[in-house]
Amino acid sequence: MTVSWEPPGPGSWELDRSHWDSAMTPIGYQILRCGLETAYHDGFAQFGVPADGIEVRNVNGFAYSRIRPLFGADRPASNPPPDWVIKLAGRLHPEMRRREKRAAARLADPGFRLSLETWVNTTRPEAEAQNRRFQSVDLPTLTDDELGDHTEALFTYVCESSVLHHRLHMDDLGPLGLYVVFCRNHGIEPAAALAALAGASPSTTEPRRALAAIRAELEATGVEPRTLGDVRAASPRAGALVDEYLDRHGCVLFSGYDMDSPTLGERPEVILASILTAAEPTPDTSAATVAAALRATIDADDRTEFDRVLTDACDAMDLRDDNGPMTIEWPGGLLRLALVEVGRRLADRGAAADASHVFELEPEEIRPLLTVGAGPDAAVLAERAATRESQRRLDPPPYLGDDPEEPPLHLLPPAMAQAMDMVTTVIATVFGSRADDAPPLSGSGIGTESYVGIARVADTAEEAIASMQPGDVLVTRATSPAFNLVLGIAGGLVTVHGGPMSHAAVLSRELGLPAVIGVEDCLDHIRTGDRIDVDPSRGVVTVLT
Repeated sequence: MTVSWEPPGPGSWELDRSHWDSAMTPIGYQILRCGLETAYHDGFAQFGVPADGIEVRNVNGFAYSRIRPLFGADRPASNPPPDWVIKLAGRLHPEMRRREKRAAARLADPGFRLSLETWVNTTRPEAEAQNRRFQSVDLPTLTDDELGDHTEALFTYVCESSVLHHRLHMDDLGPLGLYVVFCRNHGIEPAAALAALAGASPSTTEPRRALAAIRAELEATGVEPRTLGDVRAASPRAGALVDEYLDRHGCVLFSGYDMDSPTLGERPEVILASILTAAEPTPDTSAATVAAALRATIDADDRTEFDRVLTDACDAMDLRDDNGPMTIEWPGGLLRLALVEVGRRLADRGAAADASHVFELEPEEIRPLLTVGAGPDAAVLAERAATRESQRRLDPPPYLGDDPEEPPLHLLPPAMAQAMDMVTTVIATVFGSRADDAPPLSGSGIGTESYVGIARVADTAEEAIASMQPGDVLVTRATSPAFNLVLGIAGGLVTVHGGPMSHAAVLSRELGLPAVIGVEDCLDHIRTGDRIDVDPSRGVVTVLT
């Protein structure tokens, strides 16, 4: 397949393969755009960030995004204005003055505690209740019109939930950004600073604790199950624990964020394998020691402030990691299951050559095709499916358009400069920022102890679960929530994408797993069966044999 990698607009566009690996479905793309563009357009204005938001575009199936400039965002790049003009605009332009005031107010009182309290007491319970209402619908019993209504309502809900997801990230961005920037300004690198947050995200390991409880019950009964049905039959308690686990996790997208990623309940063999390998997460006790060591490097006059920003960052980390399953993965899984039912009906009546071709539909095409047969025919859907399948094999460039440039923070008013610094710093710690002169097989190290093990290269969590042996080092592009199920048996982790605040890094810290994250060339040098040394203290992976 010959394609052209043209930038989708002015500016510098960066590839995101840590969340959306490739071949986005039309519905997934619309949800991504709605969430990112709505939330950050509003959020940046509220927090005084001197940018119009985050913009995302689909280029040959891949998600490229940019921070959208506040002025002249759609004009072709030209010579930047002189520094004095930028400084003057920052102090005289009405919108820049408004944002400076908002940034100063947010820095003085971020409002994080109120946001956290609202999430715990109101927003989260309401989101869970809505998820369960949609989950309670018996899809096969619906008429076509009812299923069309249900799918449309779910699509609207998932878009709204995606906006909520990213707005919550604006709330956690403040404390995390303040902490990382504070540490950086005191000579502490982000990876070292974030090591003090180990154990701060119990929601990340909650699914593994639930699976470990099921395994413990099986061991108590002496049953060695071959199927999930055998687990249920082992004892009344085992059956109740499985049902409780599936009630909360069965409809969750588990191997990706797009609609063509399966839900956990669709893969009983994955659940069984996860139960049989589950172990109770070992509480991390290193964070207090790390925090004390960091604190000792800071001037005495600044240590009280260090304590404050660290405490807020710890609480923000759990909000960040509790947010995703509730607002993205569960709602998205419910929409997927509705689409699977639509696809089954379309295939049964010959409107689609395969039920999976439902994922080639645009959101507005679903209901007419389901209810009155109006829309793209089976041949068109098959052609779209073939195009997306070919996109999976493409090797996209990391950037399109202009070369990335650091924002001119020194030219901005002080509060806006600090707000923009926080945003760009957090983005770099989530997605990674590798230097051009970085040595081969290097990235962000998580942990302090080296680990030597056998590499297991896997594209998906399903592939990893099927092939990994206890103690293997998982080598993959990036981790999604699915990998929570497999990393408990891994000895180490190496990823292509991500930074020290990525999902892979957070989970590695929570599990005490030696990891090197953001090793861009690892798939070029590491093969399954290689014996490799994962050295997080140096941020380097070495192939031994």
